[in-house]
Amino acid sequence: MDAVLDSPMALHPRGQGGRLCVVMAGGGDEVDHLHGLLPVLGWFGGRARETHRPQDRQGALARPNAYIKTWTGWAYLATVIDLHTRGLVGWAIADHMRTDLVIDALRMAVETKKPAPGVIFHSDRGSQYTSQQFVDFCAEHKIRRSVGRTGSCFDNAVAESFNATYKKELVHTRPWPSIGHLTRASRNWFIYYNLFRRHSTINYLTPFEKEVGWTKDRRTTPQ
Repeated sequence: MDAVLDSPMALHPRGQGGRLCVVMAGGGDEVDHLHGLLPVLGWFGGRARETHRPQDRQGALARPNAYIKTWTGWAYLATVIDLHTRGLVGWAIADHMRTDLVIDALRMAVETKKPAPGVIFHSDRGSQYTSQQFVDFCAEHKIRRSVGRTGSCFDNAVAESFNATYKKELVHTRPWPSIGHLTRASRNWFIYYNLFRRHSTINYLTPFEKEVGWTKDRRTTPQ
């Protein structure tokens, strides 16, 4: 069973509706190139391939965190989402909600994507995101902070949608004996999410396809 759960291809695209037809029409090349694509997205500890990063691409969003119950206690997920590609570029799971959790997620995004100075990070007004520790981390990495309005749920609609999908397609499909089990399965689901899951908001492309297509377009545009 563990061997099956350790494979991102074992995760079924639950609740995707019309997206399944698009995946089938895409053929089998996506599966064939899985191992070649993973290092590009920075998975399995690999360094992301250097890509063109224009100054005008400055959208990132994180928060709210997801809460997941395991047999050994609560687990908490912090995420960083690229607003242009809808890809998950940073995440962290822990048994606490201290500032270290959200910094770990943002650090992964910085190390994987290497954003240009001045990239915008949007969050709500949670204490982790307004703490001096987090402010200092953003300043060190030249990240501009954006904080949502009090009592507004619309500022974090993308993060809310991601959490709902994550819980529907993975968290609520089985019990979780430990945070370790959850972390391993989540890592594989995140790979599936970035490489294979179609998104209606980006014309039924995957986040990876959106990233590659956008980079290609920019490279071929006359300067």
